Amino acid sequence: MKSIINSAILILLISGILLFINAKLNEGSKSGKGTVTVYNWGEYIDPDLIEQFEEETGIKVVYETFDSNEAMMSKIEQGGTSYDISVPSEYMVEMMSEKDLLLPIDYSQIPNIEHIDPYFLDLAFDPGNQYSIPYFWGTVGIAFNPTLLEGQTFESWDDLWDPSLKQQVILVDGARETVGMALNSLGHSLNSTDLGELREAIDKLKTLSPNVKAVIGDEVTQLMINNEAAVSLTWSGQAADMMYENEDIDFVVPNEGSNLWFDNFVIPKTAKNIEGAHAFINFMLDPEVAAQNADYVGYSTPNLSALDLMDPEVVEDERFYPDEETRSHLEVYKNLGLELLGVYNELFLEFKMDMR
Repeated sequence: MKSIINSAILILLISGILLFINAKLNEGSKSGKGTVTVYNWGEYIDPDLIEQFEEETGIKVVYETFDSNEAMMSKIEQGGTSYDISVPSEYMVEMMSEKDLLLPIDYSQIPNIEHIDPYFLDLAFDPGNQYSIPYFWGTVGIAFNPTLLEGQTFESWDDLWDPSLKQQVILVDGARETVGMALNSLGHSLNSTDLGELREAIDKLKTLSPNVKAVIGDEVTQLMINNEAAVSLTWSGQAADMMYENEDIDFVVPNEGSNLWFDNFVIPKTAKNIEGAHAFINFMLDPEVAAQNADYVGYSTPNLSALDLMDPEVVEDERFYPDEETRSHLEVYKNLGLELLGVYNELFLEFKMDMR
């Protein structure tokens, strides 16, 4: 009997220890009054600013990253981790609000909203900015290194099909970006819902295969910097990173048009520290903070006041800060719905499988 009691006590002790360890391991993922859990894209904030926010407010920041809008929404929808802030793109804001996954923004706690350019507010994916506040914006275009090419220019998306570019083009591993590029090259909307146009786009993409070196994500930046790749479909901020490290690289948005995208702060409905979330967003909208963050990240800031504090050569570079007339010819991704988004993904997978 004594051995049975001792065994029971031992089991209880071990169970208690395991519960304690598990609680500690998960402590960082649970938001509370003194913690804000931020769910963002990788390398999409200056780490010094997180430290500054913690010092100024006494609120600890737990920072986690995702690599796609869909993965982010899925994890928030599943629950488990109570994220206080996330940073979805425009069409995903619309999807998340439709799924009742977001809390409305309390603008009485966001006085720094006054610094945001009105051009980037009250857009179709979130009228009145009920659920979102713009964080960064940019375009999708072509980064290229003329010193590795034979004098090619990239005024049109069709220039990617030049036979001289065999095994030199890197594509983004994203259906909306790559299928959208093919749609634009055919004169179609990158938000096309026409199955015939989508089939036409994939068939055209397949003819690009001989020129495709790889279909990858963030790895392209280092490949371009190291002169291991000559041409890439990429986002404007990613191109800026390349150009900062390798002055031979250039970036262009082709004449047929492209994507004008917006990433945005939102507060998921499962947030535990709503007041802290508002404090963090307001901090990030401070002009000095926004200017420092834009300088670090390399993407375009919607913060008008921050632009006055930044290098004029940067904010006057129309490759990264295109004027309003140029922006009017670009398209914002629309929420296509899960069913049609699935069609885009299936067709994109078909293209990638065809390359093997």
